[in-house]
Amino acid sequence: MKSSQDRILTTHVGSLPRSENVLKLLEAREGNLAYDGAAFDRAVRQAVSDIVKRQVDTGIDIVSDGETSKISYATYVHDRLAGFSEEGAPGPPKPHLDVAAFPEFRKKMALLTGAQRFKRVTCVGPISVQNSDALTRDLANMRAAVDAAKPTEAFLTAASPGVVASFLPNRYYPSHEAYIEAIADAMREEYEAIVAAGFILQLDCPDLAMSRHTGFQDLTEAEFLKRAAFHVDVLNHALANVPANMVRMHLCWGNYEGPHTHDIDFRKIAGIVLGAKPQGIALEAANPRHAHEWAVWKEVKLPEEKILLPGVIDTSTNYVEHPALVAERIVRFADVVGRERVIANTDCGFGTAAGSGKLDPEIVFLKLGALVAGAAQATKQLWQ
Repeated sequence: MKSSQDRILTTHVGSLPRSENVLKLLEAREGNLAYDGAAFDRAVRQAVSDIVKRQVDTGIDIVSDGETSKISYATYVHDRLAGFSEEGAPGPPKPHLDVAAFPEFRKKMALLTGAQRFKRVTCVGPISVQNSDALTRDLANMRAAVDAAKPTEAFLTAASPGVVASFLPNRYYPSHEAYIEAIADAMREEYEAIVAAGFILQLDCPDLAMSRHTGFQDLTEAEFLKRAAFHVDVLNHALANVPANMVRMHLCWGNYEGPHTHDIDFRKIAGIVLGAKPQGIALEAANPRHAHEWAVWKEVKLPEEKILLPGVIDTSTNYVEHPALVAERIVRFADVVGRERVIANTDCGFGTAAGSGKLDPEIVFLKLGALVAGAAQATKQLWQ
């Protein structure tokens, strides 16, 4: 993974708004409606080419495929792994703790987050890889797009075992631990294939933070921390054949505009996060609930081999950050951990579920432009 050797590099968390054509095809596939598979493949291939080029044209250094082929960053795995079924799917999960007292707000949030867009499936049998074609197409589409646009570096995202379990409940394995281990064994093929294809692997791990006030809200804090540490151990096992410098991990407290008053403090999970194998650590640091936590790194030492990818752009509002503010946020981190170990990032994805969120697609690229401009300002300050 490249580092900011002579300037602050820029990236984002992975998902970007899908084109209307791709969105319609994704929704048809997810809804078990008739659609033209060949047309889907053509549309995704072209959309990946377009989105990679637009990132490069905007000035983003480390680009992704926008998660174009995926209905969401976590639930896409039900199309690739055996063992899941829509039959007997559970009812809606408990409300997030921070919004439980606000039923009208929850209705609005459900519409914005795209929760209604993807299938609710359950693990009902042994998990194994049943479809490698989708991954093969993702890799080929990204290779063609990267070869044409020539970004500084490229990454592809994959769901961590913990986040898969967060979205797809278990009704087959005897314990949560057995379920996580089974997911990891199945997903390691995808992790290794992404790196073997020459791309950085980003593992999405909101289970290490968001799940505290969502799926694991009934656990005590001590029980949650123990579970999060177990998730990291299993993740490290799944990465046994992947070099640490080819992996970055993303953690967040939920990419939604809400109170977030029950978010666990980063300080409490920092030690667990640092125990994960990935070299890069991407985390929210721009939204109003976590912007202050840059100061944690004054007390928690970032290991020499690690790189921080802090969010300096919020992903839940249409405000376009001023480049001076972006630069200020970058410099704060650089002053604490070193300029070479900071890559300017976004808080989360801009399209964690296809068609979700209230951000205008064109404003998304204005925000990414502000990220690039802010990184340039920070570079002048840090390398003057």
